[in-house]
Amino acid sequence: MHRERDGRQEARHRIPADIHEISFDEELLVPRALLRHLDLDRLKTAGWLPLSLEDGLARVAAVHPGDPAVAEDVRRTIGAQRIDFLRISARDLAWTIANNEDVNPGFPGLANRTSLAKVRTYLANRRSFLASRRTVFAKGRTGLAMFRTGLAFATAVLLLLRIFGLGWTSLVELALLGAAFFLVADGLLWYLPARRLSRQRLTSGLPQAPEGVSALFATLRGFCPVFARTAPVPGAQELRNDWDTLSPVMRRRFLALDRTDLAEERTLLAYFRTQMGKSRTGMALGRTGVALAGIGTALTRQYSGGGWGQLGWLLIALGLAMTLEGLAWYYPGRRAGRESFDSISRAEAKSTCWDLVQPPHADSAHDSPAHDNPAHDSPAQGGRRPAVLQGGAPGIWGTTGLALERTLLAERRNVMARLRTHMSRARTGLAFIRTGMNFSAVGLGLLVSFGLRNPAWSALELFVLGLGILLTTDGLYWYLPSERARQSLPYCSHDMEIALPDYARPVSAWPRTEFSNGR
Repeated sequence: MHRERDGRQEARHRIPADIHEISFDEELLVPRALLRHLDLDRLKTAGWLPLSLEDGLARVAAVHPGDPAVAEDVRRTIGAQRIDFLRISARDLAWTIANNEDVNPGFPGLANRTSLAKVRTYLANRRSFLASRRTVFAKGRTGLAMFRTGLAFATAVLLLLRIFGLGWTSLVELALLGAAFFLVADGLLWYLPARRLSRQRLTSGLPQAPEGVSALFATLRGFCPVFARTAPVPGAQELRNDWDTLSPVMRRRFLALDRTDLAEERTLLAYFRTQMGKSRTGMALGRTGVALAGIGTALTRQYSGGGWGQLGWLLIALGLAMTLEGLAWYYPGRRAGRESFDSISRAEAKSTCWDLVQPPHADSAHDSPAHDNPAHDSPAQGGRRPAVLQGGAPGIWGTTGLALERTLLAERRNVMARLRTHMSRARTGLAFIRTGMNFSAVGLGLLVSFGLRNPAWSALELFVLGLGILLTTDGLYWYLPSERARQSLPYCSHDMEIALPDYARPVSAWPRTEFSNGR
């Protein structure tokens, strides 16, 4: 198997002493001890780069080796006593400096693979932070469900009192009342942390990607990373399109850039899901408020005065406050759902590295000496084969193949993240439908129970009924497209197969685990 070198080599490429002019060579690397003291951005403008420094003798590649100012700059910068200049063109010097920064030509130093790995780590931490928020919101929704269950118990107590009064059912009524108080109090304890969290402003923290190829980078502000993007790199797309002529190292740099962009998309989708989770919590709060106000309205209209009537007005006030606060969370979540749908559409329309790695034609595939060995097939595009020396063992594509596999796995994670976002959008639509049905049921129930005897009450009940119909319709508008997207992907079927990666073996030989009917 052809082996490709990865990372910076400590032993630099040796240049014979009688060579006085050089060109770009990926093996031409500045020693680490010398490189860490250099400002490579300045050297791009100055037009020189030291290749070695031993016993006071520096070998320097320079665009203008005969310029005394360049020699003085070299002595002042690296402390060389003697200088052996090698002529190099401006283009080759720029490519050599970029290669020593571990970036492709034209890219800034911030786009090197180590910096991109650091950005991906920050993005992973951001996704964990957003996941913790979604967990708190889910706990808040559970608390509100407990609250509503407590209200149902309290309603049952009032109904038993209404029918039987204080008598042989008092023990049952007392037990139900105790359970109601416990569920309401415990539900509030679960909900309040979510309410406190919801009042904190949350942003994605990710910059808008410009047209063209650019790199995401992060700077620390205190302990928090701040993300930004470089300006579009001129000629980067053309260089990328010429994939077959790129060296393995240059390909791996583009693949690292792809993985970072994919991690950024997953983080943005996680932000959208968090906003929609907050909106679902608001809808749960609205449903709780409607239930509370409905009970209060029934008490008020049944008992126009006295203690029951005053309790009814108090429940109406509390219910309206909870409903209004819940509806205030509706619009931000709806906007997040719309933006997530647009973001997924844009991401699916983009070209990826797999558009550049095309399988050979069928005729050329049959002519290949490796055709009879199915283990040589690539996981990408089904039939691409790497260059294998005669008699070489089948396997992964060396370090570039591993980078390609990691990018493939990252793309699969993104497909699943898009599906989770569609499903989150569908759940949010269902939350809108449930809330709308609650509004409609309360409005219609009060109209049927009390008729149109009081114009003011009737107008309020009609408004609640209309608001419920509007929310139900909007929920269907959210749910149906997301459900179609879910059904178009295979990840939600009850039968599925998961591959367990083993990078020491070909993909076709990876062990697989099958799940059938949820087992």
